Amino acid sequence: MSEQRGNQLSKQEKDTRFEAELLPIIDPLYNFAFRLTLDEDDANDLVQETYLKAYRFFDYFEPGTNAKAWLFRILKNSFINDFRKKSKQPAKVDYSEVEGYYNSEGLDGEGEIATTSDMRSQSVQELIGDEVASALNSLPVDFRTVIILCDLEGFTYEEMAKILDIPIGTVRSRLHRARNFLKEKLEKYARSMGYNGDDEE
Repeated sequence: MSEQRGNQLSKQEKDTRFEAELLPIIDPLYNFAFRLTLDEDDANDLVQETYLKAYRFFDYFEPGTNAKAWLFRILKNSFINDFRKKSKQPAKVDYSEVEGYYNSEGLDGEGEIATTSDMRSQSVQELIGDEVASALNSLPVDFRTVIILCDLEGFTYEEMAKILDIPIGTVRSRLHRARNFLKEKLEKYARSMGYNGDDEE
C-alpha cells in the first residue's frame, strides 16, 4: 500500500531506512557512474548527486521495491540531464552537504567515499579485462549503458526499460546492436594481437 508515500517520515526513520536500503548499493552505483563518465572524479560527483537526490525524494520510495533500479534510474537521469553539461568544467562537490547521510558512526563523509573509490574502480578493472573495458568504453553511451545494466549488473529487460525510460523492444534491439558492436571491436583487437580465430596449440 502506498500510504507511506504521502506521509513525511521522521528524520530518524528516514535516515535509518536510507542507510539500510540505499547505502549498500554504493559500489555497483559507483561502477555504473564510472562506466558512464570514464572518470573517477566525475563518477564520485555523479554518485554524490544521485544520493543527494535520492535522499531528497526518499519519502516517495516504495518500501519493498527495487532500490537498486531506483538509484540507477536517478543516476542515469542525472547523467543525461545535467551532468554532461557540467562536465565541460570541473565540478567541486561539497561533501559536508551529505556528511550526515553517510555519517552513521562518526565516519568522515569525505573519507568514507574518497578512500573507497580507488578500490571500486580497481575492482571494475578486475571485473573485465583491459581490452574488453576499452572496447566497452569506446561504445556510444546508449549502447554502453545497456551492456552495463544487463551483462554487468544483471537487470531484467523490464527493469532496464524502467531505468532507461524506453520500451522493452528498444531495450532488446539496443542490447543486440551493442553486443554486435562490442564483438566487432573485440574481433579487431584479437586480429591485431595475431589471433585469427584458429585454436592455439
